[in-house]
Amino acid sequence: MPLYEYECEKCGKRVEVRQQVGQNGAQVECPSCGTVGLRRLFSSFACAGFGDSDYSGGGGGGGGGGGGSSCSTCSSGNCASCGM
Repeated sequence: MPLYEYECEKCGKRVEVRQQVGQNGAQVECPSCGTVGLRRLFSSFACAGFGDSDYSGGGGGGGGGGGGSSCSTCSSGNCASCGM
């Protein structure tokens, strides 16, 4: 089952929920304040092994951005989360 991320619009708490594809957040309850019907967030796709230090091989070259390096364009400091 996919893992979806939701945010409570009342208190701002974020929670991850495993759900079947096609379900919405209408029945998801906030663990902090009890509000039902959280807003689904758009999460980046994760792939095992992508961006790991041993995946890059350390042999120079390597085009493109990201690859597990730090990102200065967003507050998270992780290019995978901002898409840069």
